[in-house]
Amino acid sequence: MVQLLEGDIRTSEVLGWEGVHLFHFHASSCSQKTRIVLNLKGVDWQPHPVDISQDENLNSRFLGINPRGLVPVLVIDGAVHIESNDIVSLLDARFPEPRLIPEGREAEMADLLRREDDLHHDLRTISFRYTHPRPREPKSADALAEYRAGGSGTVLGAPDPNKDSEIAFWERLAREGITDEAIRVSAGRFRRSFEDLDRKLADDPYILGERLSIADIAWFIYVNRLVRCGYPVERLHPRLFAWFQPLRARDEFAREVTVPPELQKAVEENQRRQREAGKTLIDVAGL
Repeated sequence: MVQLLEGDIRTSEVLGWEGVHLFHFHASSCSQKTRIVLNLKGVDWQPHPVDISQDENLNSRFLGINPRGLVPVLVIDGAVHIESNDIVSLLDARFPEPRLIPEGREAEMADLLRREDDLHHDLRTISFRYTHPRPREPKSADALAEYRAGGSGTVLGAPDPNKDSEIAFWERLAREGITDEAIRVSAGRFRRSFEDLDRKLADDPYILGERLSIADIAWFIYVNRLVRCGYPVERLHPRLFAWFQPLRARDEFAREVTVPPELQKAVEENQRRQREAGKTLIDVAGL
């Protein structure tokens, strides 16, 4: 559980906050996952939007809250938590109705969430190319310099390598763009994971059995994003698609992943051009 120490935090005002506060971005996959958990549990929480498309996560105030510069961040009675899977697990323990981590299945849940977390950069890779168009250099050199210099640079009192990994991702993206080979690798990783989930759903309505769990919420976000990018889930993983559809219809899920009309129009135009060029996700990844 990554709960920051006081020494990691420079925006110290949050240490005195009471109640449940969430720093989030509407289109962030990890933020969406966290908001769905809050919806299902009926938690009263205070939103703090962070527009990462405008680099608000790289300014000194936010880096003073989370030295990694990532959303979501949960502040609960002055305690600051920065890892989304830790956050949703903490919420399940603090607000146990409905229970979303089945008793006795904690190790399986941890494994499923670890595998989900391992695909985070793959999700970015596919999303950046197959949703709305982005500049080749989505984070400017000045923004990355601010990111590098900002915040305490420590998590749990020690230098944090995760920030360096994030900066390296953005620098590589600016240098190379998103290559066809990167798309093939990331799509292949998703395909293997989706095949595993499809097998799990052969006998049960949910990933861990008869009841909805955090595993369903986390993987729902990924399936939803891949469907938007043109991944053929229905054709390749029919049980996974049958599981996904009713979740997508639930208000607690739908309102967190619904795309504004102007953004959806940009996505559709981007994908139209890709179809004409023979560069859809199916074409490039050989799906």
